[in-house]
Amino acid sequence: MALPKEPRQKMINLMYLVLTALLALNVSSEILNAFKVVDKSLTDSNTRIDGSNSTLFSSFEEKLKDPQSAEKAKIWAPKAEQAKKLSDELNTYLDGLKEELKVAAGKSPEQPLGKEDDLEAATRLFGNGEGGKNRGAELEAKLKAYRDAMLNIDPMIKTEFDKTLAVNADPVIGQDGKAKDFTTGYFHMTPTVAALTLLSKFQNNVKNAESQVVTFCHNQVGQVKVIMDQAAILVGQSSNYVMPGQEITITAGVGSYSSKAAPKISINGAGVAAENGVGTYKFQANGGGAHKVAVTVTYVDQNGNSKTETKEVEYTVGTPGGAAVMLDKMNVFYIGVPNPVTIGSPTGWDKTSVSMSGGSISGSGSNRVVTVSSVGKATITVTADGKTSSFDFRIKRIPDPIVKVGPGTPRMQSVVFKAQQFIRADLENFDFDAKFSVLSGTAYFTGAGFTRPEQGNFSGGNISSMSGLINKCQPGSSVIFDNVKVQGPDGTVRTIQNPPAYSLY
Repeated sequence: MALPKEPRQKMINLMYLVLTALLALNVSSEILNAFKVVDKSLTDSNTRIDGSNSTLFSSFEEKLKDPQSAEKAKIWAPKAEQAKKLSDELNTYLDGLKEELKVAAGKSPEQPLGKEDDLEAATRLFGNGEGGKNRGAELEAKLKAYRDAMLNIDPMIKTEFDKTLAVNADPVIGQDGKAKDFTTGYFHMTPTVAALTLLSKFQNNVKNAESQVVTFCHNQVGQVKVIMDQAAILVGQSSNYVMPGQEITITAGVGSYSSKAAPKISINGAGVAAENGVGTYKFQANGGGAHKVAVTVTYVDQNGNSKTETKEVEYTVGTPGGAAVMLDKMNVFYIGVPNPVTIGSPTGWDKTSVSMSGGSISGSGSNRVVTVSSVGKATITVTADGKTSSFDFRIKRIPDPIVKVGPGTPRMQSVVFKAQQFIRADLENFDFDAKFSVLSGTAYFTGAGFTRPEQGNFSGGNISSMSGLINKCQPGSSVIFDNVKVQGPDGTVRTIQNPPAYSLY
């Protein structure tokens, strides 16, 4: 528009134009938070990929020592090391760019990322305009050089990954259908937090590319081999309480395991440190009757696969009055489900009464059902032939379910993920028949096939509403779920604290 010649009016009009431009450039806090969620999930994914690669390099060390595989390992282990070296160098460079961007955005102790919605910092750092440092062209060149170097490690690697290697520096396609140059498409007028997320996306691409090449090199030698190199005694018991003349069974044996099996042990819901492959858990017994303690062990088997097994240890607690209350499931009452209990009476039910505080108990005779509604403690009181015994129990909420898509593994084939239409909430290692339903959630799509993080929303367990984004996924894509809400049998709505993230290959 034409500006008036009168100085005061000209100044007012200029201020209006500036304020309008600032309003148009304003970035909402919701968008900034979405980028933070994606960035954290990308960082977590990188850590998981590093762990997977470390297992492969440990296997290479074993294969170099094994006469049957040493000849091939001497050929392919150095190629895998070369891929790691190239990836580490580029990852270090990207870390440096992140730090440089934070400083350009005004990093301080109060703002460790700098000004998150700053639209100029990334433009100045990556652009080649006035005052620009031209890091965009530099990054584009390094990505292309890295891709070429990885493919040229070996002709077989080039043949295998020429079209699918996760790293690329493709131009961004604008809304007008025209291609933008690398720097403009990714970093021109991009908020600081979004530019940092894009750099994390490139790091994730690098980690995936490293995993692709290292896995291929390892496959040329053979599968991961876990050697059972340790042994420990295993002891079990059928009961720790018997009457005179009754039989008790003791089992003992030796279990062999690998130090690389890395067992993770949980007993009665508590994590237990493993020493020489064995975990020890001590506790004081309470509450009369029969009890079961769940023991869960997750380990790496001889084929390199992660496995989880759960067994139950049973014990019985006697009571002085002769009465007994036995939980049919676990030594806990859960909110939202019927809790069946068995009550024993030594004098007959005509001389026995049962009452409860902290919940309600129904039924008659030995078989009863307890219903509870709030977290805390409940007490069942049994009076038999004038003798009263009290039994205290804990009340808990049903644990959060595990949200999964398809097989639920952190690394998933892209074709498998694209075939999924539903997201579900599974209760793992839980004895009650309780069901959770998925109500809603958000998914962020990034990596290969996406020039910028894209967001999709779903309602209920059906994710077909995001089919357009799902169909764009390919090897090298990452899908991060967030704000997933579920509803359990107690009727309360929960937000899952650790929703899934999938790295596709």
